[in-house]
Amino acid sequence: MTDVESKMSSAVLHLEKELNTLRTSRANPSMLDSIFVNAYGSKTPLNQLGNISIQDANTITIQIWDTSLIKLIENAIAESNLGINPQIDGQLIRLPIPKLSEERRKEIIKIASEFAESSKVTVRNIRRDFIEISKNEKKNTNLSEDELKIKINEIQKSTDNNIKKIENILEEKKNDIMKV
Repeated sequence: MTDVESKMSSAVLHLEKELNTLRTSRANPSMLDSIFVNAYGSKTPLNQLGNISIQDANTITIQIWDTSLIKLIENAIAESNLGINPQIDGQLIRLPIPKLSEERRKEIIKIASEFAESSKVTVRNIRRDFIEISKNEKKNTNLSEDELKIKINEIQKSTDNNIKKIENILEEKKNDIMKV
């Protein structure tokens, strides 16, 4: 059961990470987690090239450590699907977060829903795999029919709890996105 719980929990954590990369109308440093820059001969995460901070509710600032990378970082941000136009000010890059249109909010909610559905499928696959393992265990050991049913019920309870967590996280994110 601890394997079931840990695998299902990791699916929920993965969803939270994915949802953090989606843009809301407020500045959030985790929005930049999915941006990689071709620096030093490899793709480097943006957060390893400078200090990322929140200036105010609508502005993210990046204090770049190596000024020779400013152009590369600017291009990587502009090419990302965040819809943010970077403003260069010496070693500082300002990212003003524009207000989201109603249409864009609905698109982001649709993406968030797809992420959540993918996580639910992962949780259900974990349930299926562990029920299969339990049935094989019954064949190979002297596990009784009642013990098997108890085990399957525990796996189902864990599945239901994690699906509920996923739905709550999605609902929270939808509310966050729809806030003006």
